[in-house]
Amino acid sequence: MRYYIATDHAGVAIKENVKQMVEDLGHEIIDLGPFSTDRVDYPDYAHKLATTVLEDSGSFGILICGTGIGMSLAANKHHGIRAALCHDAYTAEMARAHNDANVLCFGERVVGIGVIESILKAWSATQFEGGRHTDRVTKIEQ
Repeated sequence: MRYYIATDHAGVAIKENVKQMVEDLGHEIIDLGPFSTDRVDYPDYAHKLATTVLEDSGSFGILICGTGIGMSLAANKHHGIRAALCHDAYTAEMARAHNDANVLCFGERVVGIGVIESILKAWSATQFEGGRHTDRVTKIEQ
């Protein structure tokens, strides 16, 4: 599976750890920036990642900012993106299973490395359940 990752300046400090965790789970990860802690605007990176995920069918995205809120709001402006702000393994699992989320968002200032690892494992291991959830996801897309 291919993942794309982008952050703002508040997510750079943990980005390398997250990339390694994704690779350890057996997935490819492509870094869309930024590459320093210089201040940047999170919508720019959320839009860049959302566009890239939409162009690469079947891929997933990971967005990190201070809280994850701004990134999820910006990414969800793109038709076809279902960005989920997750704070633990359960919300990551449900985002995939029930909402067919294709972009994972979290905040560097909100969750620690151990929690991030559990989020990534749950996200990676969970498939969309379909069934009754398919109609709901379709309504989101409309």
